[in-house]
Amino acid sequence: MQAFTVHKGLVAPMDRANVDTDAIIPKQFLKSIKRSGFGPNLFDEWRYLDKGAPGQDPASRKPNPEFVLNQPRYQGASVLLARQNFGCGSSREHAPWALDQFGFRALIAPSYADIFFNNCFKNGLLPIVLPEAQVARLFDEVVAFPGYALTVDLPRQVVVKPDGAELPFEVQAFRKYCLLNGFDDIGLTLRHADKIRAYEAERLARLPWLAQTTLG
Repeated sequence: MQAFTVHKGLVAPMDRANVDTDAIIPKQFLKSIKRSGFGPNLFDEWRYLDKGAPGQDPASRKPNPEFVLNQPRYQGASVLLARQNFGCGSSREHAPWALDQFGFRALIAPSYADIFFNNCFKNGLLPIVLPEAQVARLFDEVVAFPGYALTVDLPRQVVVKPDGAELPFEVQAFRKYCLLNGFDDIGLTLRHADKIRAYEAERLARLPWLAQTTLG
């Protein structure tokens, strides 16, 4: 998992409340259990005017020029600004995968669905919660100023606006530690790889019949 420390990125505004995970990555694209290839179908039913299918070349699709992520001013955005209850609906982990693979590193919203919120941290995305009034002000500023970018400073737990103003946010200490070091659940376990190998060797020496049981 990619570590997250300080990130500065262009902001794209997703001005919709209660965006569910089926909108983030529609169900027809969930056939793969690989953690790759989902970015082209992020917000698929909103990004395109035609119906997409798994494996279809995005270049053959008809983009919706009205959708925010298709607008030239938001190309290359890596911070997504959203409204309340972002990521509601089913608990598909593919949603943060698609956001990450599209290029987003941080999300900012007044609230998130709990399972989606947890899945973001496990996949290297930083979901930031800010008061609704602050989020509303950010929406106004993003729309008013093309090229609007924010700096997300995880060590200091602040979002820095273009004028230097800082918006503090909370993040649970363990989640912060994992993001700063790029540890997902597997990475956390592999920190103890030497101890695991030593235990397995000791157990096999003490109970050699386990090897025969495993091989059989």
